[in-house]
Amino acid sequence: MLTSHRKQAILAALKRDGQVIAKDLSESFAVSEDTIRRDLRELAAEGLLQRVHGGALPASPAIGTFEQRQQISTDGKSAIARKAASMVRPGQVVIIDGGTTCVQMARHLPLTLKATVVTHSPSVALELIEHPDIEVIMIGGRLFKHSIVAIGAAAIEAIGHIRADTYFMGVTGIHPSAGLSTGDLEEAYIKRALMARAAETVVLASAEKINAASPYVVAEAAAVSSMVIDAGAIESSMTPFVQLGIGIVRA
Repeated sequence: MLTSHRKQAILAALKRDGQVIAKDLSESFAVSEDTIRRDLRELAAEGLLQRVHGGALPASPAIGTFEQRQQISTDGKSAIARKAASMVRPGQVVIIDGGTTCVQMARHLPLTLKATVVTHSPSVALELIEHPDIEVIMIGGRLFKHSIVAIGAAAIEAIGHIRADTYFMGVTGIHPSAGLSTGDLEEAYIKRALMARAAETVVLASAEKINAASPYVVAEAAAVSSMVIDAGAIESSMTPFVQLGIGIVRA
């Protein structure tokens, strides 16, 4: 089999099964594991999959620019945002992450809501200017322009002074075994710090992020309290998350 044909078959298996194992592929194609690992490296370099120990997972498509990500799963993200906004109770202190879905969530918070929103996203903060009874606490630091959020040591220091009811997290990938992941190391540290300062973490997960992975791990999937998912999420794909004790909220 030609290398190009083998790579196409690997991608087909990944799409069908949600993951591929290097050892199984080597046996299936009657080639060495080194050959398969080279194929996986080259496919990963093209952004077509995410390598993990022993094999590969689907690469999250949610790693483009902020503008590009606004065009992905627009209906699903809007539904998730509305549902997440409805979960905020009066008087709560909530953390809203950066990212396109979280910006939409802030946009859908009722004008009459009285609560405190902590965010390291200028975009989220701007959405709340016209909410008279929402106190906005901005986490400052170095601006990470890709996601339009504050990162770095100053942000970590400020986060340590927060105690919140709920953290609404955006990720580029959530997988039952590979966990929560994102495309930037410093952003992963920030998300981990925010998780530690909230009583519960709710992940906003549009369909393309479920069972996908990105290079930098935030935490194990079991650390999440619940996931808000859209209609595009396949029911059977939720079973491993339910088995981890994660609540599934359909938008």
